[in-house]
Amino acid sequence: MTTPTNERAIIAIPMGDPAGIGPEITMKSLAKQEIYDVCKPLVIGDTAVLEKAITIVGADLKINEVNSPAEGTYELGTVDVINLNNINMTQLQYGEVSAQGGQGAFEYIKKAVELAAAGEVKALATTPINKESLKAANVPYIGHTEMLEALAGSNDPLTMFEVRGMRIFFLTRHLSLKDAIAAMTKERVHDYLIRCDRALARLGVENRRWAVAGLNPHSGEGGLFGWEEVEQIKPGIEMAVADGIDVVGPVPADSVFFQALNGKYDAVLSLYHDQGHIAAKMTDFHRTISITNGLPFLRTSVDHGTAFDIAGKNIAESTSMEECIKLAAQYAPKFTAHSL
Repeated sequence: MTTPTNERAIIAIPMGDPAGIGPEITMKSLAKQEIYDVCKPLVIGDTAVLEKAITIVGADLKINEVNSPAEGTYELGTVDVINLNNINMTQLQYGEVSAQGGQGAFEYIKKAVELAAAGEVKALATTPINKESLKAANVPYIGHTEMLEALAGSNDPLTMFEVRGMRIFFLTRHLSLKDAIAAMTKERVHDYLIRCDRALARLGVENRRWAVAGLNPHSGEGGLFGWEEVEQIKPGIEMAVADGIDVVGPVPADSVFFQALNGKYDAVLSLYHDQGHIAAKMTDFHRTISITNGLPFLRTSVDHGTAFDIAGKNIAESTSMEECIKLAAQYAPKFTAHSL
């Protein structure tokens, strides 16, 4: 269903590392009417890089440079761009780590955050950045989440995946499995369920039904296969229930995601990184979208990297970028900037 033109949200799209696939998948996405049917996409990037990307993908597009979101035309065939003009094209090599690529990617995100803070855009839909390029540029952040946390002045943002209506939050992220298990305390489970439930409410999800995934086979089978569920995870869930959260579990991880995919739960709290990642990406790799909650603005992201090995070759699949923009457009009208 097409959104009326005057109701379409402006979505900022920082183009990502210029040596990666970000510019390509952005141009492929913006060559489709369905994107303009639901939002007003505004690219933050470098015009020369984007024009080269248009040539690479063979799209019938032209760049319209603007100084502010209000100046955009937001019509198919014209890509509205805030040009930061920060890439030396004679030095740009696709697929290579570079300081200018890392610095450029950071500056696009920084500008997008400034626009969101000023209320000039409703959401960010981010493309891939490269950790090595950020390091080469001495950018003091390992990735998007840490960068957005600092730029927005937020604390411990939450990561949520959404794919085909299934939503997954993560109790722990980039920790070794041993360290992740040590972090699975009842206090942490309780805290995350409270915060994740508020995050879903900010996205406009009502009557929220939660499940927590189990850690051990059969959720430990009452201590036969491990005591984490008995000693930490279950007590944390009970604390959340006492605070009014509609949550069950721990539910064995070999079934909980299937049940959520089929509508039994509105969201699942995954206990560690790969548990939730595997479930989402096996469901649909290209349509798995990451949403960062706990920021004063809405941010969605593709869940893949810069793909340096195929950059500049018109091989990159744009489905994930398209879904990323669409999901930002879907949640933008419902999103509330402050926790309940």
